[in-house]
Amino acid sequence: MEIDPSFGTKETFQELVETCHKYGIKIVLDGVFNHCGIHFAPFQDILEKQELSWYCDWFYIRKFPVEVSETDAVYECVGDYGYMPKLNTANPEVQAYIYNVMVFWLNEYHIDGWRLDVADEIDPSLWTRIRYRIKSAYPDCLLLGETWGDGFSLLDEKSVDSIMNYVFRDSVRDFLARGSIDAKMFNHRICQMRSHYPEEIRQALFQPLDSHDTERFLWNCSGDIRRLKLAALFQMCFPGAPSIYYGDEIGLNGDNDPDCRRCMEWNPAKQNADVLSFYKKIIRIRKKNPCLRTGNIVPLVCEKMTYGYLCQSDNQQIYVLINVAEEATEVRLPVLKIAEYKDLLTGKSYQAEKLVNAGYFNEDMISCQGTLKLSLRAFEGIILKTGGMKNEKKQ
Repeated sequence: MEIDPSFGTKETFQELVETCHKYGIKIVLDGVFNHCGIHFAPFQDILEKQELSWYCDWFYIRKFPVEVSETDAVYECVGDYGYMPKLNTANPEVQAYIYNVMVFWLNEYHIDGWRLDVADEIDPSLWTRIRYRIKSAYPDCLLLGETWGDGFSLLDEKSVDSIMNYVFRDSVRDFLARGSIDAKMFNHRICQMRSHYPEEIRQALFQPLDSHDTERFLWNCSGDIRRLKLAALFQMCFPGAPSIYYGDEIGLNGDNDPDCRRCMEWNPAKQNADVLSFYKKIIRIRKKNPCLRTGNIVPLVCEKMTYGYLCQSDNQQIYVLINVAEEATEVRLPVLKIAEYKDLLTGKSYQAEKLVNAGYFNEDMISCQGTLKLSLRAFEGIILKTGGMKNEKKQ
């Protein structure tokens, strides 16, 4: 119920929330309710009173006496790290404590939601009870669960609203940053991930490239800015909720935790202006084209390290093509219409040719009428949008 004095006071936090809300920015706090530190009062009570402590059932204690041990603890902890005892989140008293914490910051400081640490390792009864009570009073409160695998079990309308989609992040990392998988395997993993969720959930998935718990994406790229820009392009041209980890947009680098948590570089002279400009451009493109946010994905090209797909909605179609190779490549991209297509990144136009054997393309039975002959440079991406049907007035 307190603010770490290293960061400020409750008054500071109140000012932060109010200022952010003035600019339409939401504040979501990180709720680490799976475990605590050894200085947490209930755990200290156990160290003092041992088996006579009221709080023994708040934790998973294997035997007494309880002593703090980094590597040989007699209590269950996170990652066998003895300074982080695991809470018994099935205990009604623990559940009540967690609920009171969450409601306190909602009531008193009007935060907008909670990111829930290792949500899949917490007793599911906790989320069921908390969701019902919190959503009754705060229907717009975001409940975002952390999970490193498939999150379908959490997205049952009884737990969280969305998950941190690390399956997305891992796939993008392996294809676009490391080049350890080809376009066919990348497509397989992306399609498999999407098949696990209904459409309304797919549109709400939290899509990161990295986070405070992983290496920076640029680190996985071995510092290659071209790969980072391609990944950002794909992230912004893919349905869901893209998450930019602070500093990625100016080329901040860093190995795994704690190096990924370097301080933000605020000096413009030390920022990568080219990366920042690129991020701004693709964000504008995403905002102006709704199908990139909520459309359906149809794979069209999976050739070695070249991947292309159609993102379509009821009244809009956009084609995305990326070349994740050191060499230039030529591609034939099937398109739905024989029309002129414009690259939203460069403004360059392309005229589709009639497909010789016009008909259905791939197992999704997409009727393609034309084809575009495209040349992509090494690590180049293009975003194509039709300007209207051939011989018709351009939209």
